[in-house]
Amino acid sequence: MGEKNILSKIINNSESSFYAWRRLPAPKRGEYIRAFGDELRKQKLEISKLITFEAKKIISESEGEVQEVIDMCDFSVGLSRQLYGLTIPSERPNHRLQEIWQPLGIVGCVTAFNFPVAVFGWNFCLAAVCGNSIIWKPSPHTEKCAHKIKEIWDYVAPDYKDLVQIFSGGNEAAISLAEHEKIALFSATGSCEMGKALAPIVAKRLGRNLLELGGNNAGIICPSADIELAVKAVTFSAAGTTGQRCTTLRRLFLHEEIYEGFMIKLKESFSNLVIGDPLNRQTQIGPLISEISFDKMQRKLKSCESKSLKVY
Repeated sequence: MGEKNILSKIINNSESSFYAWRRLPAPKRGEYIRAFGDELRKQKLEISKLITFEAKKIISESEGEVQEVIDMCDFSVGLSRQLYGLTIPSERPNHRLQEIWQPLGIVGCVTAFNFPVAVFGWNFCLAAVCGNSIIWKPSPHTEKCAHKIKEIWDYVAPDYKDLVQIFSGGNEAAISLAEHEKIALFSATGSCEMGKALAPIVAKRLGRNLLELGGNNAGIICPSADIELAVKAVTFSAAGTTGQRCTTLRRLFLHEEIYEGFMIKLKESFSNLVIGDPLNRQTQIGPLISEISFDKMQRKLKSCESKSLKVY
């Protein structure tokens, strides 16, 4: 079966589930999300190990990622009883205006390898409690994580299994999802290049985009800063998730008065980072996601060295 036919079948199943799910009162939808969060709590360590196995993140970061989904479940349960609309005075006698929010339909969700579970959780919990279904295209690097989360949803919501559909594949699968007229909201997390490629596809059909893309984050350290704390903050911001996230620190601006001393302390901080097996709780830096990523990093380091005025 071709990719287009697979997506067509998934769309049909998702649409049918949406029509059934939206008829549930929002607080009832919230109870399913509560059960989902409770099951995530029970299987937190197992899911975390799977994230570390596929995404190569250190285990503490993987556990934090699962906790993010659990927290989002808790938030969404409360939200299920707060989906208010406004009652507005009318200029016409004996009339009133009432605002009622309606679900959009099918949400297409493309996630990256670096947060294989959390980003889906942010999208799904909010989308589902508001009455929408979701089609999830995970990164090819982390598809086992996606299927594990789907398995948990199927367990807690056997009557609404098709509310979460997984559409496997690479770039072409993401493009197919972006093109489809029945995707009411297209949410994608990844590089800026990915966003520039997919956003026009959705815009062409006047669809809705929700994009979380790469960053170019800077740290600015002034003489008044707590230097020891700033060094720790810069180290974590730059080295966390092995530098493979949109919030990674990429630029550092230091006041000339503290430049020399700060750089010495920063070098020492980086030198003390523990590199190794991401399942070992002493490890602070695990491997990059792929050999391609490693080669890109080596080229970038050589480029930086050639431009550096002073090497510490």
